[in-house]
Amino acid sequence: MINWPEPRAHARGYFLPRLRRWYPVSEMVRLRTITLSAALLLLCVAIPAAAQGAGKRNDRPQETSSPAPQRAEENKKPADPTRYSYEFTQPEFVIRHIVIEHDASGHGKVTFERHGEETPIVEPVELSASAWGRISGFWSDLKFLDSNENYQSPKNFAHLGTYRIGMDDGKRQRTAEFNWSNNKSAWALANEYRRVADQAILIFNLNLAREMQPLNAPQLLNEMEILLTRNGLSDPQQLIPLLTELRTDEHIPLIARNHADRILKKIQE
Repeated sequence: MINWPEPRAHARGYFLPRLRRWYPVSEMVRLRTITLSAALLLLCVAIPAAAQGAGKRNDRPQETSSPAPQRAEENKKPADPTRYSYEFTQPEFVIRHIVIEHDASGHGKVTFERHGEETPIVEPVELSASAWGRISGFWSDLKFLDSNENYQSPKNFAHLGTYRIGMDDGKRQRTAEFNWSNNKSAWALANEYRRVADQAILIFNLNLAREMQPLNAPQLLNEMEILLTRNGLSDPQQLIPLLTELRTDEHIPLIARNHADRILKKIQE
């Protein structure tokens, strides 16, 4: 086996004297001249090619932007201007006066007055899709603006309170009053609005209890469960966010938190 010597590292410029010895100076000058000439030739060829390529890119026609789509508002149908109202009055009741006003989308407000208090309380109200479906169905069944029917039953139950329902479509307006009715749609409509009012007032009272009267929370939750059992709430699903907060709210008694948790599970079943 032949032992070849290990390659050695050479300092910079080590081969330059040897190149001069191996090649004549004139030959090295000639090689350098050839190299520079070749580089210049390549540069002269590359510059026109690049300019031609740039010219091609610049001559490319600009894409025209597509016309902006029409505004969504132009495609929307005009909003339904119809306004609906419900009113209940019984001066001797704890809640002696209730008024609900809303538009055709179910957005509105509820105003109520307590017995012995002069200042009304106004709260926003939002009818759920299911509640509005039932209410609008009863309005349609009544053909309210096209009818002059008297919804008052021959029997008088004024001591239970008086109901007024009204509709205004911007051209026609009508209000009907009764304290009891044999018209199933009219009576069902009044009951649906009463559920909306009871649920809105209950939510208001619970929020008030959380902030100022936490000891009232257990009684209010008992009232909620009674209404839930009797189908006396407009849409129990709307109570889920509030109940979720109540079951972990340390400002109210533990018994109220546990009760809120039980009601929540019952609604979610």
